[in-house]
Amino acid sequence: MKLSIMQPYFFPYIGYFQLLRAADMFVVYDNIKYTKKGWINRNRYLRQGQAADFTVPIKGDSDFLDVRQRELAPDFSRGRLLNQIREAYRKAPYYGDTLALFEKTVLNPEINLFRFIYFSIQEICNYLNIRTPIVISSDIEIDHSLKSQDKVIAICKKLGAHTYINPSGGRELYSGSSFASAGIELLFLNSKASAYPQLGNEFVPRLSIVDVMMFNSPAALEHMLTEFELVSSDQPCLIGEN
Repeated sequence: MKLSIMQPYFFPYIGYFQLLRAADMFVVYDNIKYTKKGWINRNRYLRQGQAADFTVPIKGDSDFLDVRQRELAPDFSRGRLLNQIREAYRKAPYYGDTLALFEKTVLNPEINLFRFIYFSIQEICNYLNIRTPIVISSDIEIDHSLKSQDKVIAICKKLGAHTYINPSGGRELYSGSSFASAGIELLFLNSKASAYPQLGNEFVPRLSIVDVMMFNSPAALEHMLTEFELVSSDQPCLIGEN
């Protein structure tokens, strides 16, 4: 079985969903610390031909809390976030269906950060016809005090995975020999998703999946989800891949 493990991200880039497509099972972390400078509750979209951030604000709380213990800010304006996307993409060819999906996730009344994002991941997978089973990390019976590579290997063993797939940007975090010693093959995913028209502007890569869906048909999306290669830990990664 091929396994991939990732943090929860709100409308992440297409490489996240390529990982989901490549894996036989996907684990999403809920019992990890929320990091302010990470991408858990923010991403990038296209605004007037340039990359801009959209954010789901978080209630102020202890930096030691896990993602599953954090909540959305009481003053989070769902309408403002929706208006950002509506204004930016109202001329996009697949605006209607994509906006309906975005609205459904943003208007979800859930205030728990993890459950809010997890709902969005499930809805996007349904839209993209990705059927990979998703497991929540805290439901797996391992020693959750383990960190980084040791925790990943423990999860792989518990779930019976013979292959672990990680984005290429995590190469410095993992040792192929350590995984091999545990009887697990370590592979990295190089995303090679094609450029696509963005309202006549110069192409801006690595934006949120919302951008990809706004500008691409279901058939094109299906093809783009397969535009990746899996390489072993001793093979070079693509320049700029992360």
